Amino acid sequence: MSLSKLAETIAARKGADPESSWTARLLAKGPEKCAEKFGEEAVEAIIEAVKGDRDALTAEAADVLYHLLVMLAARDVALEDVLAELERREGISGITEKAARK
Repeated sequence: MSLSKLAETIAARKGADPESSWTARLLAKGPEKCAEKFGEEAVEAIIEAVKGDRDALTAEAADVLYHLLVMLAARDVALEDVLAELERREGISGITEKAARK
């Protein structure tokens, strides 16, 4: 499954019944809860990265990507907008790009 397809699925669940869809349930709880859940999953991925368990890290990374897309959807930020920002940064040193934010 591509990230674009996953983002489309998440967008389609925005109006779904929270009793029928985990995604709809998360979105119904609001952007703050979606952000909190993303943070929890990110921490779990960090823990698995530190432990060095490749399979567990793979599973947690999938959770992170899913919850990132749910968090973005909760704030009406399209994956395409994030990808366009990454494309804008392409070829620019991370050091240079970060310095330009100040």
